[in-house]
Amino acid sequence: MSQEQVEILQRALTREKNARKAAEKILEEKSRELYFTSQKLENLLDEKSSELQGVFENIVDAYVVIDLNGNILKFNEAATKLFGYDIDREEVKIAKLIYKDDFQYAVDCFNNLQTTGFFKDYETRVYTKSKEVKWVHVNGSVVFDKNNKPIAAQGIVRDITEERASAERLIESENRLSTLILNLDSGIVLEDENRNIVLTNNKFCELFKINAQPADLHGKDCVTSAEQNKVLFKDPEGFLKRMSEIDDAKELVIGDELEMIDGTILERNYMPITIGEKSKGFLWTFTDVTLKRTYRKSLEAQKQKYYSIIANMHLGLVEVNTNDEILMINQSFSEMSGYSEEELLGKRGGEIFPVEGGSEIISIENEKRKKGESNSYEIKVNTKQGDIRYWLISGAPNYDINGNVVGSIGVHLDITELKALELQKEKLLLKLEKSNDELQEYAHIVSHDLKSPLRSIDALVSWLKEDNKGILDETSLKNFGLIEATLEKMEQLISDVLEYSSVGTDTNLKAEVDLNKMFSDLTTILYIPEHITVKALNQLPVITGDATKLQQLFQNLISNAVKFIDKEVGLVIIDFEDLKSHYKFSIKDNGIGIDKQFHDKIFKIFHALNKSKDSTGIGLSIVKKIVDLHEGQIWLESEPNVGTTFYFTLKK
Repeated sequence: MSQEQVEILQRALTREKNARKAAEKILEEKSRELYFTSQKLENLLDEKSSELQGVFENIVDAYVVIDLNGNILKFNEAATKLFGYDIDREEVKIAKLIYKDDFQYAVDCFNNLQTTGFFKDYETRVYTKSKEVKWVHVNGSVVFDKNNKPIAAQGIVRDITEERASAERLIESENRLSTLILNLDSGIVLEDENRNIVLTNNKFCELFKINAQPADLHGKDCVTSAEQNKVLFKDPEGFLKRMSEIDDAKELVIGDELEMIDGTILERNYMPITIGEKSKGFLWTFTDVTLKRTYRKSLEAQKQKYYSIIANMHLGLVEVNTNDEILMINQSFSEMSGYSEEELLGKRGGEIFPVEGGSEIISIENEKRKKGESNSYEIKVNTKQGDIRYWLISGAPNYDINGNVVGSIGVHLDITELKALELQKEKLLLKLEKSNDELQEYAHIVSHDLKSPLRSIDALVSWLKEDNKGILDETSLKNFGLIEATLEKMEQLISDVLEYSSVGTDTNLKAEVDLNKMFSDLTTILYIPEHITVKALNQLPVITGDATKLQQLFQNLISNAVKFIDKEVGLVIIDFEDLKSHYKFSIKDNGIGIDKQFHDKIFKIFHALNKSKDSTGIGLSIVKKIVDLHEGQIWLESEPNVGTTFYFTLKK
């Protein structure tokens, strides 16, 4: 190889080395640029990841991340609030949140998620930590790693509990509305803008004699239906013409009447339905007003009849407005007051008739009428002739057709004669009260005056016996004993008469009386032989009455029962029954009994069946009087030699 060729190769090698160095330098610079670009991309990715993380943390809906085994890895704040779990402190599996009846549905959706990588519009029920059930809407997707391997699942969970509830309420409302329309007592026809039936009901089919269900009429042409139904009306062509006029006018029609050939009268109403300026249909309603129209005619006839009755009734009738100005009177009131209708119309009744404060009473009553109150009251009035009369007025508010009070109507009854009798009765009651007081006072005086001689005689007999001690023979002593026994009986009789006359006084001394305590006290103070048992079968009630007189009542009946028991083992049983307004008591004994012929006599004063020295014949009379004072009744059932049961009632 020549020297020249060597030099050429050396120069070529040098150029190649230089070119390689230049390429390496360029490659080094590009590598540096690629490194910086990679770093920027990584920073940008981290930044975007942080931003995305912030988005998920702050979105309104719940954000949930789970691993492929169903363990919850992440909750945002909204998810924590929705489910109630703090996953930083407790482990939670997704299965724990799924509503029991929706579990299979959840499994199917999760399998679909793993197959397709996502799912949308999954709606289900879930449990919160507090076991509250909520409806949720979920959109989910699979999370992949850098090698495109699925590692987790994420989902946006929206609480739709209120939306579901609202939707259910809306459906319920629609169902109720449909049911209401279907069962309305008026025929309903809803047409669309093309005059086709959208909705009708049972009453429409009934009124138009259509042998079909409302649903069968959906989509039918109304014009054709009207042509078919015109034969039902007395004026068929008029029916069609009027319907066409109403439809062309597209204006609200209320109270249009149609008469059918069977005598039925229908009231037809029409309402166009528009949204903005665009027609969306028509609503027809048909109501059977036959009864209403017949009733109106009957009402007019009744009105005329009652006008005649009012004009001739023996009670004064006056109608006034809210200012007490007289609008109408009947003939009876004219006769009561002495004024003609012409003299009273427009006048204020409260300024013409009343005397002694009557005007104020009428003013107060008129205010009550304005409030809708009704009642009766009395006033003293002066007639046109100057006579003083008493009127009983029964007043009631008068209403207009809208229910507003426009005045009042008063029915007047002249009670002057009744008032006179009432005043007379009051005077008699005062006189009777005074007489009773005087009689009571007289009874005490007579009792004292009668007992004084008896005590003197008793003292004289004692002195005679004492002075002639050892001298008097057995017959004389026996006679003196009879005198003393007679004196004792006479004194007891005077005491009983006084007690009988006292029953009925102080009737206002009423209080609650515990009959159990009273019975316990009586069994302590009364003499009850050892062979006789007195007991109450049940706890006795607490009643309102005069405690002293009630004690007299039970004491007399129990004492009588004990006194007339002739058996070796005596028994007196007290019991009661709770009636609606009274208590019914019974006192039963196994004594000598009372023959039926004496049952009505024993409650009469001085009537004693057993003429013993202890009996004056007044005890049961006092008992009956006490029962009467407590608005009750007393009777007995008895069988000689078996026993007697006294029954009596006392008002609660």
